[in-house]
Amino acid sequence: MEIRGEYRLPAPRETVWAMLNDPAALRACIPGCRDIEPVGENVMATTIAIAFGVVKATFAGQIRLVDIVAPESYVMLGEGKGGLAGFAKGRADVHLREDGSETVLTYRLDADLGGGIARFGGRLVETSARRLAERFFENLAAQSGGTHSADP
Repeated sequence: MEIRGEYRLPAPRETVWAMLNDPAALRACIPGCRDIEPVGENVMATTIAIAFGVVKATFAGQIRLVDIVAPESYVMLGEGKGGLAGFAKGRADVHLREDGSETVLTYRLDADLGGGIARFGGRLVETSARRLAERFFENLAAQSGGTHSADP
């Protein structure tokens, strides 16, 4: 599954970059995030509760940041296991571009799901993933001091 998006955030690029690298800010922005703690350089352990339709699961895993070009881009690699619900792993390419006093964030997410959640079909999972991404950006915008807008 691949999801792409572009969002305009009401904060300077350095502010958005700092938030995207701060575990406390990420915890506040990631829907269902129960815990996120640094466990090494650019590595964070996570616990996230997610609902895909009627299926609710808690995933324990890690997020690793690689290919870092501060304050412009990085690749976020994540993986988690949710018991009977299965597993999720993904790669998000994140890019930040200054536009006046705002930041334009573009991303491409490639995700792979297996186990119980994969049985619900791609359309349900993709719809849920898009909603989670939208909530993340709404939270990020609120944390950065305003509201965001999705660019067409």
